[in-house]
Amino acid sequence: MKLDSSISAVITGGASGLGAATAKQLASYGVKVALFDLNAEKGEALAKELGGVFCEVNVTDDASVDAGFAKSRAAIGQERILINCAGTGNAIKTASRDKNTGEVSHFPLDKFNMIIQINLVGTFRCIAKSAAGMMTLDPIDGERGAIVNTASVAAEDGQIGQAAYSASKGGVVGMTLPIARDLSREFIRVNTILPGIFNTPLLAAAPEPVKQALGAQVPHPARLGNPEEYASLATEMCRNAYFNGEDVRLDGAIRMAPR
Repeated sequence: MKLDSSISAVITGGASGLGAATAKQLASYGVKVALFDLNAEKGEALAKELGGVFCEVNVTDDASVDAGFAKSRAAIGQERILINCAGTGNAIKTASRDKNTGEVSHFPLDKFNMIIQINLVGTFRCIAKSAAGMMTLDPIDGERGAIVNTASVAAEDGQIGQAAYSASKGGVVGMTLPIARDLSREFIRVNTILPGIFNTPLLAAAPEPVKQALGAQVPHPARLGNPEEYASLATEMCRNAYFNGEDVRLDGAIRMAPR
């Protein structure tokens, strides 16, 4: 897909981190961008900077997502690109014993479900609604659209306490190929990135020694990933017409230890 001012893109989780970096990179090619996020302050500021549009969207809510797409399409037109970066995580053992009292408890199921709803169902909700919109477009050079999802290396080597997070990201990986096949005859491509340890807002508050220790676990380069490196791969997945149905680790060759 040729990236220029004739193309519109929606980026979920677009107000910061991986999503913001991708929005900036796409905008540098002239692509019109819509940022879906819950952080209105950051989202409005970045949208203004990029000449795009901010839509306050909760990916777990059908009406909110529908309203976001309606607003973005009215402002910049039907998107041909969807980048799914909205997501979150938690760290709770499946069952555990209190170190002081010995009391046994299990993973609260509402907290497990919350992660699944945001990371997995929220991603699929945006894919389905965006793909339906893309199908109304005429193909350009044999393409109607390109979708890029964000999973995690935790989909393959989740750590202690990551049952919900790993399940949600594993689901994103697992649905990539079937969705790519579903949409193949409509000329819409679907790919997924599995980032390793990235320097995102999730780690922003961590002390520098902690960041350095995390980065040192990466074989090469021994550092945290930069959001711009994620954006570079996401952009290539959009540009390269033969990139389809693939899950790609972007992690400096790290394989996560149990903890």
